[in-house]
Amino acid sequence: MYFKIEYIKNGKMQDIVISAKSVKDAIKKFREKKLGVIINIEEFKKPSLFEEIVKKLDLAKVELEEYIAVLEQMYVMLDAGLAIDMVVGNIKDTIKNKRLRQIFYSLENDIKAGLSLTSAFEKFEKELGKLTVSMIKLGEETGDLASAIKDLSVILHEILDNRKRLKKATRYPMFIVFAMSIAFVIVILFVIPPFKSIFAQLNTELPLPTRFLLWIEASIQEYGLYILLGAFVIFGLITYMYNTNENVRLKMDKLLLKIYIVGPVIKLAMTGRFVYVLQRLIDSGIPILDAVDIALNIIDNTYMKKQFEHIRTAIVTGGTIKQGFEESGMFENMSVQMIAAGEESGSLVLMLQKVSNYYLEKYRYIVDNIAVLIEPILIAAIAGFVMTLALGIFLPMWNLTEAIK
Repeated sequence: MYFKIEYIKNGKMQDIVISAKSVKDAIKKFREKKLGVIINIEEFKKPSLFEEIVKKLDLAKVELEEYIAVLEQMYVMLDAGLAIDMVVGNIKDTIKNKRLRQIFYSLENDIKAGLSLTSAFEKFEKELGKLTVSMIKLGEETGDLASAIKDLSVILHEILDNRKRLKKATRYPMFIVFAMSIAFVIVILFVIPPFKSIFAQLNTELPLPTRFLLWIEASIQEYGLYILLGAFVIFGLITYMYNTNENVRLKMDKLLLKIYIVGPVIKLAMTGRFVYVLQRLIDSGIPILDAVDIALNIIDNTYMKKQFEHIRTAIVTGGTIKQGFEESGMFENMSVQMIAAGEESGSLVLMLQKVSNYYLEKYRYIVDNIAVLIEPILIAAIAGFVMTLALGIFLPMWNLTEAIK
């Protein structure tokens, strides 16, 4: 039998699964470990491998748009003077998103059990983000939870707007790529086979484009399943290594920044987001070092995060913020000089705002024109596909006609 024991250690709610013959035996084993104070114990059915896979494939995700709306409701209620337990209790039943509703039910239970709001939110850091946990912690420490939640909603709203802009801009190119892929498969599987018997009767060496098309058709017909399976295995292996190996993740994130269009989009998005969050936090009265720590938590690219850490190092070692921005290697010289001017004149927040606006505007410009930037590549790909198909099918016919003449 297995038992799940929930306990408090260092003010945080934690849990552990223990194999035991009975509840009494489970409590005895738990106390031997000296982990903390038991809050709850219940029999736990250990999930099978299949159940674990299904759980990981669960599509119930937290929708950022609804989460922002919930945060805005929380701000209004907290600003009106309601206690946090009442706020969470009132909001939980109005949430439509399944996973977010489950999270708020858990938050309510943890708060009633005496846990701090930060500890309650930490359990869902993976789904709600490190920024959420950092801002909640900040609100509890400063005693102004309402303002912290308001700032969090504003920051997440900016991130959401940029995501929507990117999705809208890439919709057309993605559709073209998808349509081309479908067309390619249809041609290879249904158009080429009828011509094989005709080409076989020619008794002559086929042109290179024709041999290429026949080779692709034969490969897909004979090894298509293995190719597909191999692609899935390779993708799964790369994903696993990316998620588990920090060195691999660092190298891949660095490589992403060098890819045409993808690199500039990621770099501008992360840079603009980092400076924007930093500016908002400092403007709210948060110490610079704490603001940098929180801003670092919203950077998804491991390589860029490592570079941005130069800013923190510069502050800790007594250097200037300008020095940290310069050593990171992520900012243009103009931006570094603006930070230096703001630092010297006491208008750092204003300069950070200008720098964030500069990078976010550049990001929006590239995203809004992404179809134009990708168009030459798509045209070249379509032209190459049509030309290969035309030459592959018609060249043997033309050669046969010439031979008859």
